Amino acid sequence: MGVLTLLLASTFLGNIAAQDAGTSPVASNQAQEKRYRIGYQDTLAIQIFRHPELAQRVNVNPNGTINLFRIDEPIVAVCKTERELAEEIRVAYQKDYLRNPEVQVIAVEQKSQAFSVINAVMKPGFYFINRRLHLLELLAYAEGPSKEAGSRIIVARTGSTTDCKMPGEQTAEPTDLRLMSFKLRDVLEGKTTLVMQPGDVVSVMPSDVVFVYGNVNEQGQVKIGEPITLTQAIASAKGLKPATKRSNVRILRQKQGSLDREEFIFDLNDIDKRIVNDPYLEPNDIVAVSEDKTLSILNDIKNGLTQGLSGIFYRF
Repeated sequence: MGVLTLLLASTFLGNIAAQDAGTSPVASNQAQEKRYRIGYQDTLAIQIFRHPELAQRVNVNPNGTINLFRIDEPIVAVCKTERELAEEIRVAYQKDYLRNPEVQVIAVEQKSQAFSVINAVMKPGFYFINRRLHLLELLAYAEGPSKEAGSRIIVARTGSTTDCKMPGEQTAEPTDLRLMSFKLRDVLEGKTTLVMQPGDVVSVMPSDVVFVYGNVNEQGQVKIGEPITLTQAIASAKGLKPATKRSNVRILRQKQGSLDREEFIFDLNDIDKRIVNDPYLEPNDIVAVSEDKTLSILNDIKNGLTQGLSGIFYRF
């Protein structure tokens, strides 16, 4: 599945590139010149040419600043590129300490722009990626859905403070939390996409489950990766046993936000005749297939008679 996802990602990105081919050269150059912007959890290597005693490795403080040798005031580092921060450090050193210093800043650990992928993927975890990427690309980094994956993807947008607000852009407040739901197939086929933001958490939901019990050949859980109907769930349970009351098949569905369940009754004969639609099940539905007691008794009698006849023929 991971290889398939990587191939799909390649095709999808090719389509994006083809769409972007019509943009102006200026817009293309601006996109290429976009640099990584320093975040709150990054580690920076600071070097001053011809002054090795001032070289240091610093972590960005929780307030977004860094402290440097011989510089009294902290310098704001977050949301600046390495080049922009190097220029500010150059100005700070030149003011009271050095003449025409040359400064280099390298974000040696870029931990601020983390994306998380969890649940039913081949390689769940944190991914530190310092460029624009789409949801399908992030799934490819996680090597695609695992065999336990269901039909849904949930993206939690946490409003991470590491997502720098650029001129003309709007970002969510850090306390905001948005949940977005996508169909896994649509994302893998490139029909749906989402540009990721730092702090996003992608959850590939495991296969949904419905429960089928009663007068079926194989009771238990039925895993569903795609929407499933009542008759499909019964077929997945190896079909009905003899003496099944087809007119009284119940679906027990838990009410949202409650421990109570509501009950829906269906007649399989009406579904077969297309008098009513074959209902789609929801995750965690319970399908209760009743047994017709009268037919059950008749079957018991029939079985007893058959066994008796076998004994009679054997005696003769």
